Amino acid sequence: MNTEAFDPDAVPIKPAATVIPLRDGPDGVEVLVLRRDENLAFHGGSWVFPGGRVDDHELETAAGDEGAAARAAARREAYEEAGLKIDEADLVELSHWTTPKGRNRRFATWFFVVAAPDGEVVIDDGEIRAFEWHTIDAAISGCQAGEIMLAGPTYVSLLRLRQHATVADALAAVAERPNEVFLPKLVKQSDLTFSVYQTDPAYHSGDLDAPGPRHRMQMLAAGYHYVNDADPV
Repeated sequence: MNTEAFDPDAVPIKPAATVIPLRDGPDGVEVLVLRRDENLAFHGGSWVFPGGRVDDHELETAAGDEGAAARAAARREAYEEAGLKIDEADLVELSHWTTPKGRNRRFATWFFVVAAPDGEVVIDDGEIRAFEWHTIDAAISGCQAGEIMLAGPTYVSLLRLRQHATVADALAAVAERPNEVFLPKLVKQSDLTFSVYQTDPAYHSGDLDAPGPRHRMQMLAAGYHYVNDADPV
């Protein structure tokens, strides 16, 4: 048994990449989500987008440019986890998330959006156990109903994309926005847990009742309650 105390400051932050494949469906824009094996230590059982760690050789090839390496990793993971052959040049940056301190694994993850290429989705039935295409609204409502377990960054990404009628509209809108950076902190109040972001007054004070514009997400028994007063979605 490991009796050493957990040191959150000692957990390394590793670069990673995630790609959000979109396609036009009869009822609106559809998104591909993959269900991770329940026994995996990181987000086991969750529905996620294709993605994973940036490999050392990708960093070496990119001469240490983590953004370029993340694009290569996104392309590779899309193929390894879903059988999708995408072009790095087609990836559009959506956001960047860093796992909050306190987790035993931390990642600095680039989120990219892409139009899904033609061809069948192929999973390995190992790390990835299933895949589904959902309209963005259906994925969000499924999470809120407790039918689909989504990670917080996955949920917020879907909120960012839900307003667009076509994939072309979504990609154009994402390309025009600055790449949003999320550096969440976990703040607890009684039995409630919030992920708080940089512009929220509680980010530095830890006081969830402090006056000012909110940018936070409450973890609910099923789903989330996300608030961004400066940029409602």
